[in-house]
Amino acid sequence: MIPFLDLHKINERFHPEFQLRFKDFLDSGYYILGNNVTAFETNFAQYCGTNYCIGVANGLEALRLILEGYKELGQLQQGDEVLVASNTYIATILAIKQAGMKPVLVEAEMETFNFNIEAIKESISEKAKAIMPVHLYGQLAPMDAISSIAKANNLLVIEDAAQAHGATNGNGKRAGNLGDAAGFSFYPTKNLGALGDAGAITTNDEALASVIKKLRNYGASSKYVNELTGFNSRLDEVQAIFLNIKLAKLDEDNNRRRIVAKRYISEIKNEKIVLPEWDGSDNHIFHLFVIRVEDRAGFIDFLKKKTIGTLIHYPIPPHQQEALPEFTNLSFPITEKIHQQVVSIPISPVMTDEAVGSIISALNSW
Repeated sequence: MIPFLDLHKINERFHPEFQLRFKDFLDSGYYILGNNVTAFETNFAQYCGTNYCIGVANGLEALRLILEGYKELGQLQQGDEVLVASNTYIATILAIKQAGMKPVLVEAEMETFNFNIEAIKESISEKAKAIMPVHLYGQLAPMDAISSIAKANNLLVIEDAAQAHGATNGNGKRAGNLGDAAGFSFYPTKNLGALGDAGAITTNDEALASVIKKLRNYGASSKYVNELTGFNSRLDEVQAIFLNIKLAKLDEDNNRRRIVAKRYISEIKNEKIVLPEWDGSDNHIFHLFVIRVEDRAGFIDFLKKKTIGTLIHYPIPPHQQEALPEFTNLSFPITEKIHQQVVSIPISPVMTDEAVGSIISALNSW
């Protein structure tokens, strides 16, 4: 059996240090917004190349708090439009809605699963105030083009970097440092995954960072002094411990994922399977390795019989979700085709070469 993702095996490498640092935590008697959160914020900001990192409860709230922070600063307001990819995970859209703004869905590009640049240009109205590019599956969105459009139209750029920890552009800048602010998720399956829910915001904007630090903690500037109508969205001390330990190995793990991806791309030879497009650079960390097949049900059943795990990211596009009835009258043909055909096959830093070879052989025999 080759599981889609073996989280136990991924985290087992860190168990001795987890246990040691957890004992220190228990002995400390300090459990909320302590030294471990501060240390992770410092280390992750340095890793991303930003001046600030604010640890929050999860990736959804990271995106929402960025928008709420800009509202407090007067740079955004209720009803503003935010452009977002039509094939993203629903959390990106929920963050915009929960902040009282209007998501404007933009058609995707089949080859990279990212924004279609021309569609972005066509979607900008007078109410548009921000673009929220999603580095879907671990591949950077076309940030140079997006930044150029944003600058020409006076739009904020807020990265959904939930799947892109460590992805790097041609100038050596990492996800989280390619826009005005970025939201990260550290859900356990992510390349940098906690052992529970966790998230963070990165930015170089001192005013935004200051406001978000208050918003995540009931709007407080100091204990019992509440300046803003805030939230309870704090990164947990225990998760900060685990993330700090795993951060040191993130680049190595990402490189291992790329090695597996290169084998898949060079060795899978089957006309029925459409492989992802990738230029071989560090702009992709392969959080997921997503292929496309027309007979998805038959393909998944075939791999199941071969005891190879798969998942679908994602079976239903946002505009067809019951939770978003305001979009059900819209049509996004490329997005719909993507959601009908995509299948994620196993990829992780702890996969053996033998397992990779078995998957390649299975796909070539389908």
